[in-house]
Amino acid sequence: MVVSPESLNRAQVMNHIRSALFSGLHENKTCNSSTFTMLPCGPALSFVRCLVRKKNVSGESLEDSKLCRCLSTMDLLALGVGSTLGAGVYVLTGEVAKSESGPSIVVSFLIAALASVMAGLCYAEFGARVPKTGSAYLYTYVTVGELWAFITGWNLILAYVIGTSSVARAWSSTFDELLGKQISHIFRTYFKINYSGLAEYPDFFAVFLVLLLAGLLSFGVKESARVNKIFTAINILVLLFVMISGFVKGDADNWKISEEYLINLTAVTKNCSSYENVTSIYGSGGFMPYGFSGTLAGAATCFYAFVGFDCIATTGEEVKNPQKAIPFGIVVSLLVCFLAYFGVSAALTLMMPYYLLDENPLPAAFEYVGWGPAKYVVAAGSLCALSTSLLGSVFPLPRILFAMARDGLLFSFLAKLSKRQAPVYATLTAGVISAIMAFLFDLKALVDMMSVGTLLAYSLVATCVLILRYQPSLSYEQPKYSPEKAALAASERESAVSESQINMIQEKHFSLQALINPSSLPTEQTATTVSFLVGLLACLVCGLSVLTTYMNHSIANLELWSIGLLAGFMTSFIVTILLIQRQPQNRHKVAFMVPLVPFLPSLSILVNIYLMVQLSGDTWIRFSLWMALGFLIYFAYGIRHSLEGHRSNGDDESCSENSGLQEKNPVEEVDEPENANESDQFLAHERTSEC
Repeated sequence: MVVSPESLNRAQVMNHIRSALFSGLHENKTCNSSTFTMLPCGPALSFVRCLVRKKNVSGESLEDSKLCRCLSTMDLLALGVGSTLGAGVYVLTGEVAKSESGPSIVVSFLIAALASVMAGLCYAEFGARVPKTGSAYLYTYVTVGELWAFITGWNLILAYVIGTSSVARAWSSTFDELLGKQISHIFRTYFKINYSGLAEYPDFFAVFLVLLLAGLLSFGVKESARVNKIFTAINILVLLFVMISGFVKGDADNWKISEEYLINLTAVTKNCSSYENVTSIYGSGGFMPYGFSGTLAGAATCFYAFVGFDCIATTGEEVKNPQKAIPFGIVVSLLVCFLAYFGVSAALTLMMPYYLLDENPLPAAFEYVGWGPAKYVVAAGSLCALSTSLLGSVFPLPRILFAMARDGLLFSFLAKLSKRQAPVYATLTAGVISAIMAFLFDLKALVDMMSVGTLLAYSLVATCVLILRYQPSLSYEQPKYSPEKAALAASERESAVSESQINMIQEKHFSLQALINPSSLPTEQTATTVSFLVGLLACLVCGLSVLTTYMNHSIANLELWSIGLLAGFMTSFIVTILLIQRQPQNRHKVAFMVPLVPFLPSLSILVNIYLMVQLSGDTWIRFSLWMALGFLIYFAYGIRHSLEGHRSNGDDESCSENSGLQEKNPVEEVDEPENANESDQFLAHERTSEC
C-alpha cells in the first residue's frame, strides 16, 4: 500500500498531539494523586460524591418499563387540560379582575401564559430526552445530582399532597353550596374542632373523594384516564357556553367605565356627603383601571392558574411514543388553557362591570344579565373542573413516590406494582396521606407551601436545560454491537477527536480569551464554565428578586445606592447570559428542543425565583421544617440505599481491579471516559408496548 506524504504528515501530527495530551494527563494525574495522598479528605470527598452522583439510565431500555404503557396522546392532553384548567377559571377571574387588573385581566392571563410556557417548554424538552417516570425529580437527578433531585422530589410530594387535599375540600364545599350548606351545618354541630391549625370541622366527604380516586388509580391508569376525559369534555363545553354567552350578552361599555363614575360610586359606597377629595377605590376606570402595575400584579396571581401541566411529565413510562406525546401534550394543553382563561375572563368582564364581581363571578354575571338558571350549568362545570383538577393532583403523586422508591431514596415497598402494572402501594399511601390532610388540617395556611415546591421544580428544570445543552457529548442509546458499526463509529471518532484533543490542549488553563472565544465544539472545560455561570446566574437572580421585593421603596425614591445596586445586578445578569450564549452547544437533536437557549430558560428562572421571594416568612419557616424532615429521611435511609450508590461502588471495584491494565495502555485510558460520555445518561428511542 502506498502512503501519501499528506497522510503521513497528518499521522505524525496526530501522534504528536496524543503524546502531548497523554503526558499532560499523566502529569495531572500524578499531581492530583499526590495531592489527595497528602490531604486526609477521603471520607469527606466520598460523601460529597454521594451527594452529586447522577442517575445513569444508559443501560436501561424504555421498552422494559414495568408500568402499563396504555395512554394515548389525547389522554395526556385531557390530563394536562383537566389538571390545569381547574376551579381557578370559575373563581380566580373574578377576584383578580375586581382587585388587581380590571378588564385588563385578559392581558394578565397573556403575560402569565407566556411565563408558564417558558417552564412548559423546558419540561417538554426533557420529556423528549428522558421519557421516564419522575418528572422534575428525574430530570434533576440525571443532570445536577442526587441531593438536588431528592430536594425536588420531596417538595413535589408536598405540593401534590397539599394540592390534592385542598381541591378535595373545595369540591366538598362546592357540593355543600348546592345543597344549601346542610353538610357543613351538620359537621359544625356534631364534629366541631376548636384547635388552631386544624380545620373547623373534619371533612368526611373530602376523605371519601380522595380515597375513591386513589382506589380508581390503583385499579388502573386506563380507567381513570377515561373518566378524566369525560369530565374534561364537560368542563370545556361549559366554558364554551360561558364564552358564547358573554359575547352575546356582553357590553363593550364595561371596558370603558369613566373615572368620574367610579368616584361617584365610591362616595356613595362610603356615604360621603361631598364628592370632593374622594379617591376611587376601584381604580381610574378604562381598560386598565389599576394601571400597568396592577395588570402585572394580576399576572403574578394568574401564573398559578397554569400550574398543573407538569403532571404530564410523570407519564413517561405509561404513554405510547412518549418523546412526541409528552412535548405535544404539554404545549397544547397550555395553549388550550390560555384560550379558555382568556375567553372566560373577557366574557365575564363584558357581561358585568369588574367592580361588581365577587368570589363566585360566573353565577353573579348570569344573574346580572337575566340568565339566572344558567348558574346550574356553571355549577356542573365547576364540579367537573374540580374533579379533573383533583385527579390531576392525585395522579402524579404516586408516580413521584414510585420513582424515588425505585431509585432507593424512599422506602422500597412504594416501588411495588400490582398485577395490572400500577404502582398500587404508592397510590394507596398517597391517598391515605392526602385524605388525612383533607380530613383534619386547615389548608389555607399551607397552600403557599405548594407554590414553593412547584416554583422550585420549574427553576431546576430550566437550570437543567441550560446545563444539559452545553455538555460535550449527548448520546442517548447504547447501540447493539456489530463490527461494521464499530468500524464506522471509530472512523467518525477519529475525525472528530482531533479537534477536541487540540481544544483540550489549548484550554488546559482557563483564560478570558477561552471564555469569550471558546472552541466551536463543546468540551469538558466549556461545560464546567457553563455550570459555573448558571450557578452565578441563579445567585444574581436571587439578589435581584430580593432587592426589587424588599427595597422597592428605595428604588421608587431613586436612592443612589439602590439604583446602583439594581444596575449592577441587571448588568451582571445580562453579561452572564451573553457569556453562556457564547459557549458552544451540543449539536445532538431530539424530537423537541427549547428555542432561544439560553434566553428563555434564564427568563424562566428569573420569573420563578421572583415569585418564590414574594412568599411570606411563615411559608419559608414551614418549608424549612418540611425540608428538615426530608433531610432526616435522606441521610438516614436514602443515601445508604441509593441504587446509583450501589452502581458506583461496583464501578469503583472494577476500576481498581483493572488499574494495571489501564496504565499499560494509555490510549484506552483516554478512550474510556470518552465512551462513557458518549453513552450518556439519556435515551431517545423505544418500541411502544401495550399491556
